[in-house]
Amino acid sequence: MTELEGKIALVTGASGGFGQGIAAALSAAGCVVWITARSKEKLAQAAAETGAHPIVADVTIAADWDRVVETILKTSGRLDILVNNAGGGVSIAPVADQSDEAIEQSITLNLTSAILGSKRAAQIMKAQKNGTIINISSICANQAWEGWGIYAAAKAGLNQFTRSLYVEMRPDNVRAMVVIPSWGATGFQAGAGLSAPDPEIASRMIDPADIGKVVADLCSLPAHLVVPEFTLLPMVQEINPY
Repeated sequence: MTELEGKIALVTGASGGFGQGIAAALSAAGCVVWITARSKEKLAQAAAETGAHPIVADVTIAADWDRVVETILKTSGRLDILVNNAGGGVSIAPVADQSDEAIEQSITLNLTSAILGSKRAAQIMKAQKNGTIINISSICANQAWEGWGIYAAAKAGLNQFTRSLYVEMRPDNVRAMVVIPSWGATGFQAGAGLSAPDPEIASRMIDPADIGKVVADLCSLPAHLVVPEFTLLPMVQEINPY
């Protein structure tokens, strides 16, 4: 039996990529895992591969969050772990070339959605007097690269939100952590309209199983310990200056 045996976990954006890797790792550690995404077909496939329970939902919509939480509580009675993984590049381009719609969509997807989910999880976990909320950010939050400004701003906001959430929830024995990964071997590049990396480089990027292990390990920490921020970089990537 592991420290996570029987824990109830929710992972957003889990129809592939990092989210699916996180769901698989938590499931393997003994959690009862719920996963969300917008694509019914992809979510069903991910559920079959990870053993998770799928709920089709759009995390940018508050009413969908209410439906997801209500379903989990009605079925499982509690929520021990929330991993806000849903996000995306939306539009990687200079600010002057961005549409207003793309800017709003990027902020909503990469920041507001996690706040909406964290609010609901915080209410549940405060009453339980325990729980773990992990927000998946990006190294872009700490860097300045041309074209990444909007996405980076959203992720930087997510970092600061998580710090504030940690301060608020610590007295109730609820942990808030942010994981800050860089290059991932996921569908992010395609979704953002970017070219695919060289196969040799891709083989050395962060794999979904890698970040899954990190998240499972963080959740497995003794309840009185917390890692507020965890940065994960692939050594193949040069970040200069860092």
